[in-house]
Amino acid sequence: MTAPDTGAPVPDTGALVPDTGALVLDTGALVLDTGALVLDTDVLVLGGGPAGAWAAVAAVGAGARVVLADKGYCGTSGPTASGGNNLWYVPPDAEARERAVDERFEQSGRLADHRWMARVVDETYRRVDDLASFGYPFPADRNGVERRGSLQGPEYMKRMRRRVHRSGVTILDHHPALRLLVDDGGVVAGAAGIARQKGGVSWNVRAGAVVLATGGCAFLSGAFGTNVDTGDGHLMAAELGAELSGMEFSSAYALSPVHGSHTKGLMMHFATYYAEDGTTIDVPNPLGARVQLAERLAKGEKVYARLDKAPSELHEAMRNAQPNYFLPLDKAGIDPFRDRYELRMVSEGTVRGTGGLRILNDDCATTVSGLYAAGDVATRELVSGSVSGGGAYNGAWAISSGTWAGRGAAAFAVGRARPNPLPTGHAGLTPGPLDAATVIHTMQNEILPLDRNLFRTRDGLRDSLTRLDTLWEQIISRGIAGAGRERLRARSAAAMTLHARWSYRAALARPESRGMHRLDDLPTLRQFEHRRLIGGLDDQWTAPEPQEVPA
Repeated sequence: MTAPDTGAPVPDTGALVPDTGALVLDTGALVLDTGALVLDTDVLVLGGGPAGAWAAVAAVGAGARVVLADKGYCGTSGPTASGGNNLWYVPPDAEARERAVDERFEQSGRLADHRWMARVVDETYRRVDDLASFGYPFPADRNGVERRGSLQGPEYMKRMRRRVHRSGVTILDHHPALRLLVDDGGVVAGAAGIARQKGGVSWNVRAGAVVLATGGCAFLSGAFGTNVDTGDGHLMAAELGAELSGMEFSSAYALSPVHGSHTKGLMMHFATYYAEDGTTIDVPNPLGARVQLAERLAKGEKVYARLDKAPSELHEAMRNAQPNYFLPLDKAGIDPFRDRYELRMVSEGTVRGTGGLRILNDDCATTVSGLYAAGDVATRELVSGSVSGGGAYNGAWAISSGTWAGRGAAAFAVGRARPNPLPTGHAGLTPGPLDAATVIHTMQNEILPLDRNLFRTRDGLRDSLTRLDTLWEQIISRGIAGAGRERLRARSAAAMTLHARWSYRAALARPESRGMHRLDDLPTLRQFEHRRLIGGLDDQWTAPEPQEVPA
């Protein structure tokens, strides 16, 4: 007998559950053709990206039995596995680290936290040592010193999946979670979902604690690798009363070729930009190109790029570093070093934004007992404040927060009694007449356009919220059609709608322009130097964070 999708041997200790056809195992499981999968474990990790993988490894290292369930295939789904990833990697030089933290604090709009940034720098450095021991092939300079400040996503996540598997974790690929489970005291006690490749058969994992590592929300914008990032984890947590922070910083957009969806910004450092008539667009600061070019695109103008600033000796290295950037251009017969190619702006929401579940302590516990958050599902204000953490900072946060959440969940769960848990959640799970595709289209019309989400005004936010609130009320009162595997699409439609409402309501609660939160009717006002919380489903609330995050 083998554990699903891992090939790891498991003991044949299961027993059929009456009337369900389910096979229950303590450390592994076999999915029957006609029944549900039921497992019992110490820690359940939801999400198989870098944060989930590090959480699983850390939980095992802390003595816990672990199950990891991923919406896709652990090691290949998500934005990290789809491209390269820089890291906030600072060697243990006290002055260098202090300088790096101070600089990031100022960049953050003064909303980050010095102590948390120092923790992330330290933890990331130590865990990258672990990654080297896992066999990751870091390149070396001419003196033989390894360069550890960036990672190739596919190779990185292949190594992490292998480490998760060899640690004894039961991996459930293509097993998205739909709802959390709680015990009679309201403590999170597992999750339930569907097996996508088994026709939508249900699964249920009882656990002593759960780590959410389900990623941010990109609203199915088409940004590279983000089709799994639909805010499902946020919805499940909020249904239990979880609080969020930084949701106003959700207007992350990135440049992508019209012929592709790759939004990694490294290539654009070598770009010259052009208007449709061929005249050059002067971009004094490449880091500021996003807003400058978006202003043109929002007016309906076309914008083009050519990578003509790249020296010829770098062309091959650039292709090797980001092959997925060049592939769609090559298919279209475009040589980006010689030819102009058209650009578009793609929303990355809270994947490269900073908002997410509020973190209460050093273990990355949320405001819901037994529930921990890691990676993009958690707020990244602690390291990024009001600016995007995309790339280096998010990469370091995924490693560090995953490690802390896994350890914290293990400490909470091991030895804890697990009575029969109760299912939670209903938004998008109650069948009804609404069509999921129509719900998603309606939501996207409010959250994706540049003139609504990037160039915000208070009247525009209120206008969109009126329609989004109405859409949410219809989801709750009427229900979304979907059975089997389509239950996931219905649930995700509800999650994205809720995410959009949080983003805009939080934006209205910050009447200033700070970082990526830009109010065109208040462009210069910056006076609210504190983080803001939001929560709620039907009736949403906002409030200033009452105090600094405690140790």
